[in-house]
Amino acid sequence: MKSKSQLLKQALLVFALMAGALSLMSVLPVAGAAILNPTDNPEAVSGATGGETTLRGLILTIVNYFLGFLGLLAVIMVIYGGVTYVSSAGNDEAVGKAKKIIMYALIGIVIILLSFVLVRMVLGSGTGTE
Repeated sequence: MKSKSQLLKQALLVFALMAGALSLMSVLPVAGAAILNPTDNPEAVSGATGGETTLRGLILTIVNYFLGFLGLLAVIMVIYGGVTYVSSAGNDEAVGKAKKIIMYALIGIVIILLSFVLVRMVLGSGTGTE
C-alpha cells in the first residue's frame, strides 16, 4: 500500500500536468495567429482566440478542448503503462497490470477519436467548420 506522501506527490503531479496542458492549449491558438498574421489588427487574431458568437460554435470549442485534454491524458497513461511494463522486472502481477493499463488507454484513445469525429460531424454541420 502506498503511503499518503506518495499519493499526495502523485496527485500534485497529475494536477501540475493538467494545469500545464490546459495553459498550453490556451496559449497555442493566440501564438499561432500572431505568427500567421503579424499585424496589430485585433480582428485578425479574434478568430483564433475562440471568439465564437454562436452557442453551437462555443460548445464545439469547449468539447474539442475537453476531448484534446482526454487524449493527452490517455497518451500519458500509455506511457505510464509502458514504463510500468519495462520496470516490472519479470513480476507477472506487474506485467499484467501494465498490459491492462496500456490496453485500456488504447481503447480510451479509440473512443476519444470516435467521439471527436461524431461531435465534429453533428455540431460542425451547422457552423461550416467541417
